[in-house]
Amino acid sequence: MPKKDKSKKTTGYTDDHAASGLDTKFPEIETWPNQFPAYEILIDDPEFTSVCPKTGLPDFGRLTIRYMPNKRCMELKSLKEYLFTYRNLGIFQENIVNQVLNDVVKATDPVWARVVGDFRPRGGISTIVEAFYPRPKDSKGPRS
Repeated sequence: MPKKDKSKKTTGYTDDHAASGLDTKFPEIETWPNQFPAYEILIDDPEFTSVCPKTGLPDFGRLTIRYMPNKRCMELKSLKEYLFTYRNLGIFQENIVNQVLNDVVKATDPVWARVVGDFRPRGGISTIVEAFYPRPKDSKGPRS
């Protein structure tokens, strides 16, 4: 009788869990014309919330967006409404940070941008996720 390979433990997460929330229609982030060159904008959401796509439990964290505007700046009320979309959305923390970065870049076409998600501990482990634009050229990730 063949032995079971016990090295392949599973957490029960599926491909559907991994992609959860990424097909959501997020509201557009509005912008306004930038008037000055070469400065940084730092936006901090210390009460960011979302939902774990597997357990349905809430995730809490701080989301920070830092960027150097090119021709457009983000309008903060629309950004706040955009971020509220995540409040009841089942999505992984890593996907949140990368999706926010993609949407910030789409809205503003910045010189550069950085999004950091600093999530509160779950099970004694906290997570900090950072994503950058432009993406590092040596990135091996599945998305461009």
